[in-house]
Amino acid sequence: MKPEYFVLSRVCACRSGLVCGPPGRTSGCSSSRSPLLYSGAMTMNLLKSVFTHRNAKILKTAMMCDCHRGCAMVSSPHLDPAAFKPQKVLILTKLSRYEFERRRHPELTEKELEKCLRLRGSDYNNLLYHHYIHKGVENTVNSVFTAAGIETRVVYRFDYTDPNIEWADAIVTTGGDGTFLLAASRILDRNKPLIGFNSDPTRSKGQLCLPQKYSVEVQEAVDKLLKGKFRWTFRRRIRVTLIGDDIFKPPVELHNQQLQYHEYRYLDMEPQLRNVQEDMPPCSETGMARRVLPVLALNEVFIGECVSARVSYLELSMDSMSPIKQKCSGLIASTGTGSTSWTYNVNKLTEQNMEEILTIVKEETGYKIRDTDEKFVSKITEIFNEMLITSPEAPRMVYTIRDQLVSSPLRSECIKPRGVAKSIGVRSRCFDASLVIDGGLSFTFNDGTRALLEIHDEDALRTVTLHGDVTEVVFKH
Repeated sequence: MKPEYFVLSRVCACRSGLVCGPPGRTSGCSSSRSPLLYSGAMTMNLLKSVFTHRNAKILKTAMMCDCHRGCAMVSSPHLDPAAFKPQKVLILTKLSRYEFERRRHPELTEKELEKCLRLRGSDYNNLLYHHYIHKGVENTVNSVFTAAGIETRVVYRFDYTDPNIEWADAIVTTGGDGTFLLAASRILDRNKPLIGFNSDPTRSKGQLCLPQKYSVEVQEAVDKLLKGKFRWTFRRRIRVTLIGDDIFKPPVELHNQQLQYHEYRYLDMEPQLRNVQEDMPPCSETGMARRVLPVLALNEVFIGECVSARVSYLELSMDSMSPIKQKCSGLIASTGTGSTSWTYNVNKLTEQNMEEILTIVKEETGYKIRDTDEKFVSKITEIFNEMLITSPEAPRMVYTIRDQLVSSPLRSECIKPRGVAKSIGVRSRCFDASLVIDGGLSFTFNDGTRALLEIHDEDALRTVTLHGDVTEVVFKH
């Protein structure tokens, strides 16, 4: 019997309003029960499709969803790929662990530094090995652009300043996703492209960078760029507006481990922050100050109490709905880019949970389900988790209410713990809360302060997808 083909994941996605993708940052929900709580209607739709098509196979298609077709074509007409001829390129490179240690201990000889690191339990040889890998890619990227007649500047994060950004026609990063996020945070002009090279694919996936093969084939990547053999990808970003009495405190940098993550330097941003404070008029509705934050979130915005063990009390409004009070472990609002990162890991189901769900359905319904077949369970889990991704160009946010505490029996008084929205309003009822941009920059967000999260076309980040590198990408929402 010839098997029927159907797009099972699309059936589920349409009913749930949710989307998903591959894993990114390793993080997860603090409650082991949350994945089960989140699985309701979506899992049932998925299971019904399995029962209806017992011999069916999943047909993975490369077609984009309607929303992706509608939002992908936001390119500025004056800069089509064939017209991209940069004359000046700014290369932002990461500071390797070895370089960091050398800066920390300039008084030590190489032998003394090696001894110091070994006493701390660090592998000096491995540290040096990965330093040379990174530097090799950095030097190759620089030399290839220079050989093409393009003027370059190589800077570390300390010199990644507005004048240098304005000087360049394009920004190129050599590092990982952290370096890419740092570069993106300071680019406010949607016409300035950002291109990332993963300088050490042996240690990081570099999801935001060009495919890993271009860490070696740098010449091929640059040739494609200069010949216009690519398409623009406009990654949407979240704009945050704060409203309240205490919204101009300087942000706090959360990453003490400076080499593992991108940094925001408050001193570098001080003039910009001061200008925003002086120029922004009070909110006409409330008389409170209103401030648009000078950074945009490429991955996600998190809002919640600083101490994770404390309940976060928030008033949430999705799109035009009336505000609803929620007790939870915080709110995550992510872009399509961020839907493969923290949001994915919070919402994904494990094979263990899926096997238990299938067993319960088998016992309660009498359906014959291969709940102990490892390959079957793995496939169903994969289908479910793949529904959590959305296009990086989608003009909406994917929100997750972490560990939602539901006290009211009325469904009308509850917000789904996961969904999509074009705008999100949040009022804090917390006592020691923060609003965190891309896991790095933390703003005070205490009782009475309001935040408006939005996605605007003009805030999109211009990146590239080289021709021949679009594999099988399916956005199911």
